[in-house]
Amino acid sequence: MSTNNLPRLKPAPLPPDTVIGGYRIVRKLAAGGFGVVYLAVDEHGTQVAVKEYLPAGLASRQPGTLAPQVHPEKQSLYRLGLKSFFEEGRSLAQISHTAVVGVLNFFRENETVYMVMNYLQGATLQDYIITARDRKKSKIFSESTIRSLFDEILRGLRIVHQYKMLHLDIKPANIFVSDEDRAVLIDFGAAREVLNKEGNYTRPMYTPGFAAPEMYRRDGVMGPWTDIYAIGACIYACMQGYPPSAAPQRKEKDKLELALSRLRGVYSDNLIEIVLWCMALNPDERPQSVFALLRELGNEGERRYTKLTLTEKMRLQINSLVTGKREATGPTSKAGESKP
Repeated sequence: MSTNNLPRLKPAPLPPDTVIGGYRIVRKLAAGGFGVVYLAVDEHGTQVAVKEYLPAGLASRQPGTLAPQVHPEKQSLYRLGLKSFFEEGRSLAQISHTAVVGVLNFFRENETVYMVMNYLQGATLQDYIITARDRKKSKIFSESTIRSLFDEILRGLRIVHQYKMLHLDIKPANIFVSDEDRAVLIDFGAAREVLNKEGNYTRPMYTPGFAAPEMYRRDGVMGPWTDIYAIGACIYACMQGYPPSAAPQRKEKDKLELALSRLRGVYSDNLIEIVLWCMALNPDERPQSVFALLRELGNEGERRYTKLTLTEKMRLQINSLVTGKREATGPTSKAGESKP
């Protein structure tokens, strides 16, 4: 096999009982394009989650070895991502908030970096959305549940932004609901974003539907408004049961307002307006800070529920039929479009 194929191999995870930095690996919990997460125990037997920087597009690892093998052409990019991952760990270790995953330790070993985090037990918001959707419930989540859940997440995100960090990969799969009913932001995407901007990757490194339009541009200016777009998309997924259309598709034909109009009377006009505000295609038209969004989300004023008129319902049904026929004859959805 030629060395050119090395980056395409899925790097082998560390086997159980491997000891790194004083932590003993129990088993692999998850693996993605940028790393592997393990369940491990410290010297006192306390369970922790250990995240290893291991970008599959840049490095490989043979079973039984500890250090990743990095293709010579990818060395500088690998190191750039490694530096970003390390700095992310250092920044997160300074943050102490129940809605942000707790980083207990971070260290370099085996020519890579490891981030030691609190081990959470529970399920992701994505799991809850899929379960509720499959039960064919009329409402995926109640409005009060959505407001309290995102109030908690936004309070954590506000601290993250105060530390001059961005999450850059907020989606239901990265919002964890613990067994104690705490909502926690996990899996920050800083290293992923650095590699996305610097490398000539053909495959995007963001999740369609939740990534803001500026993330698709190499010269896109990102800030708190970028994470706020993703928050709006997550609220949408909690209301609809499915992610919104990807930003490039919305730029061609934006059906967001139409999709949300079907939920009038089910959710308040205010909550629908909040989603539209967060998901404005123009970053300048979104809330510019988490504080502004928190204030609106916690607004306890009288909530109006404007139900659809019979004429509007008929118009929506006709539109659905026309759109359905058009989509049935059109191209199938692109690979990589994910569940919420």
